Amino acid sequence: MLKNYLFSAFTALFLALVTFAATAQRDPDKKEWKPLFNGKDLSGWDIKIAGHQLNDNYKNTFRYEDGMVRISYDEYQNFDNKYGHMYYKEPYSHYILRFEYRFTSNQTPGGAAWNVRNSGIMFHSQSAQSLTLGQEFPVSLEIQLLGGLGNSERHTGNLCTPGTIVHMNGKLNPNHCIDSNSKTYHGDYWVKAEIIVLGDSIIKHIIEGDTVLTYQKPQIGEVAWAQGKQDAYTKEWLSKNGMALKEGYISLQAESHPIDFRNVEILNLKGCTDPKAKNYKSYYVVSDNKPCNYGFWEKVKHVFR
Repeated sequence: MLKNYLFSAFTALFLALVTFAATAQRDPDKKEWKPLFNGKDLSGWDIKIAGHQLNDNYKNTFRYEDGMVRISYDEYQNFDNKYGHMYYKEPYSHYILRFEYRFTSNQTPGGAAWNVRNSGIMFHSQSAQSLTLGQEFPVSLEIQLLGGLGNSERHTGNLCTPGTIVHMNGKLNPNHCIDSNSKTYHGDYWVKAEIIVLGDSIIKHIIEGDTVLTYQKPQIGEVAWAQGKQDAYTKEWLSKNGMALKEGYISLQAESHPIDFRNVEILNLKGCTDPKAKNYKSYYVVSDNKPCNYGFWEKVKHVFR
């Protein structure tokens, strides 16, 4: 009798725990930031350097060391226009990207004068696999990162538009690079930055907590810019001229001056918007209910409906 009672009690407790685990939902308001680096190496990223095949990390330009991503040129004799980018494996459309960066050391010999303490992060970018062999920059938007030169004002968090164009104040802005209103950051210090990207609607650049640049409606454009040197490349992108730029890849830039990145994290703003699902988040701005997770018992209910 006692044995049967204990068995029944254990069964009830087990079912209660299973039910709780199956129906428990994470805090829908808690933001789930995802690190884009695994803390060990560059897994999950593709490297493309102009003139080199995909994932040829020429002269160890991109590295993961001491908990940070380092873009280094200590094995270079001359930069020789080896513009490079390292692309995260997944594309995104609606998200917040946050990171810290710092410039270090001196520019690599052979780098252009305008690339002193100059780098960036590209987003809404074409994939690494789609670049031509000699292509120096992807069709993308760039949050341009500039370090102070010690003697004058030099804004950071600017926008550059290789093969793209954006709207500002209700009209297309034809400038290839658009200055922000950020402070100047001299020295080799860590600077915090964010971008808020809402598909092809609105984008904001944030430096040290201040919104320094806002623009709208990014699209394919500016295809006659100097990067379109290959005829096939130019023809392909000309056919897409004016197309809304809704999503793309994120890449870190190598542009001749050493730079470090750390705490590179993304908050996806696209996901399950069904409040009944375990993975519902209140801060999602775009619905993607394919990955909605309803738990074991909810799945059973769906089977018998």
